[in-house]
Order: sequence, then C-alpha cells, then structure tokens
Amino acid sequence: MPSIESNQLLLAAAAACEDKKAEDIRILALDPAESGLTDYFLICNGTNDRQNVAITDEIELRLKREFGVYPNSVEGRRQGEWILMDYVDFIVHVFSAEKRAFYGLERLRKSATTISVADLDAEVSSRIKESRLKKSQTKTPAKQAVKKNTAKTAITTTAKKSIVKKAASKKTAAKVASKKTLPKKTSKK
Repeated sequence: MPSIESNQLLLAAAAACEDKKAEDIRILALDPAESGLTDYFLICNGTNDRQNVAITDEIELRLKREFGVYPNSVEGRRQGEWILMDYVDFIVHVFSAEKRAFYGLERLRKSATTISVADLDAEVSSRIKESRLKKSQTKTPAKQAVKKNTAKTAITTTAKKSIVKKAASKKTAAKVASKKTLPKKTSKK
C-alpha cells in the first residue's frame, strides 16, 4: 500500500494539472502483480504542446515548493507531445490529445482501476486521521510514565535532601558537643 506522503504528492500533482486547465485527468491505480515499477499513473492531456510543458512545469514547481521533491527523470519536455515525469511512486503522463488517443495507456492497463481525485483525497484524509489517533494513543501511556518517573524523582530528591540535612545537623551537633567536652586551656601568667 502506498504511503500517505506519496498519495499527498499525487494529489498535489493532480491539483497542479487542474490549475493549468489540463483535460481528462485520470489516476490509475496499477495492479502490483503487473507493475512493480510504480503504484499510480496520473494521466492528462493539454490542448497544445506549450500547455503540456506548462502543466509539467507547474507539477514540478508545486511538488518542489510544498514537499521538497524532484522527479527522478523527465522525458519528452522538448517535444511536448508526451511528457513523462517519474516520481517513483507515481508517474505523470501529459499528452497531446492526439498522442493520448493513439497510445491509449488506459486500454493497455486493463487491470488498473481508475480512482477519482475525490476518492484519493478521502482515503488520504482517513489515513491521516488514523495515524494521528494511533500517535495520540501511544503518547498517552508514555506521558503517564514520564509523570510517574518525575514524581518518583521528586520524592527521591526530597528524601535525599532531608537525609543530607539530617547528616549535616548531626555533624554540627557533634562539633558543638566536642567543643563543650574539650578541656579549656588555661593560660599561665
């Protein structure tokens, strides 16, 4: 199962496509048995080569700015008809309408399931809530243990202080007593 972070990256890339007016945006969840290379394909098309380049530029800029992530490789940017961006967990394909119809990646990946952006967003949100709930549950016993240890330390420190005070008072009392019992020296005149 892909990580929450990779799904968040995929959502940000899809949002960048929408912002640059990409057409027919689809997310394909690939069958792990069939494709060991990546988990998702993000497929869209622009109306011309310049728009395709603008879409890929926006994806790259947004993922760099928001997550500090760069694509492993980008191919086809110079021609602009089919630009491929490899982000390991997902691959972005930005086509011209003609090239998308010609190659038909959706037809080639029959075992892949199409996921809507809204469904992926809902899945990411639920997984984030689950992880936060798990973290809060695991932190609670740890906080209680810290409080107990702090209380024990405070009691131990208080006990040590009282022992030190008693020992100091005994030493002072012994010094006073020894001064009283020592014979006074008499001076010879």
